[in-house]
Amino acid sequence: MNATEQKQRAALAAVNEIQDGMVVGLGTGSTAAFFIRALIEKAHANGWQITGVATSKRSAELARTLGMVVKDIDEVNAIDVTVDGADEFDSYLNGIKGGGAALLYEKVVALRSKKNIWIVDESKQSNRLGSFPLPVEVIEFGAQQVALTLQHMNLHPRFRMKNEREHLLTDSGHNIIDVDISHITDLTTLADQLKSITGVVEHGLFIGICDKVIIGTTPVQVLSKN
Repeated sequence: MNATEQKQRAALAAVNEIQDGMVVGLGTGSTAAFFIRALIEKAHANGWQITGVATSKRSAELARTLGMVVKDIDEVNAIDVTVDGADEFDSYLNGIKGGGAALLYEKVVALRSKKNIWIVDESKQSNRLGSFPLPVEVIEFGAQQVALTLQHMNLHPRFRMKNEREHLLTDSGHNIIDVDISHITDLTTLADQLKSITGVVEHGLFIGICDKVIIGTTPVQVLSKN
């Protein structure tokens, strides 16, 4: 079974976590898109009323195009559950997110959700985080100065590019700097250090946020926070 098939299986399994009337956080990326489509199909088939809170413009557009009511996070009282993908996760259900450049909105939504579920293929599981580059979202002004600070921290920063000349911009108009944390052992301290850098908006370390990971193998594996 290839990665795409596993993503689809995980997405379908996550739909079983949703009930009529819920406010659902909608993740960003290819795996989250499978979930959005499957959820809306089930909601239409059963006459459910589901409200979505999207973590990116593209997820909001997809959900609205398929007929879901999508609201801004400030328009809802609470988010019942958020379903999203992950770029990497470990046995403690800590993870790296932001490969789709939506980490800021993803973290804002996740931290305001009663429950967070990640849907993944088996390649995303890791003994120790760091195989996937860690995205750091920074404001455009002084971004090179932030990159220098990250270089001095021995994190080997690289700006994520839209093309050969232009930096990629997030939905908020920020830059993404990807850093190498494969040699870092204390991720909690690193998370605090990154947030303390003036110009850094957010980073892609999601520590203590995920409640359940669904891996779309055969059979589907479900890992829950102890």
